[in-house]
Amino acid sequence: MLFKNHPVHQARSAGTSEKARIKVNQKLIDWADVVFVMELKHKELLRQRFAFSIAQKQLIVLNIEDEYQFGDTGLTEILKNALVDYLQ
Repeated sequence: MLFKNHPVHQARSAGTSEKARIKVNQKLIDWADVVFVMELKHKELLRQRFAFSIAQKQLIVLNIEDEYQFGDTGLTEILKNALVDYLQ
């Protein structure tokens, strides 16, 4: 919901875990111009699963521990702060 109705940017959210509500897939990777991940382990997983296509993308690690539930308001605030430089 962080980018809902944003005037410039569009975003989609997906997880790397098999338990994720929406899992990262090739279609999402192809759609993205920039891919943000919370932890370095997510970056490595994407590199393993989508080696060629992820190499063509800007991939940014936010260094946020992946310990939050989907929609957590605390995470939303952390993400807003972490993404401020990218939203200009």
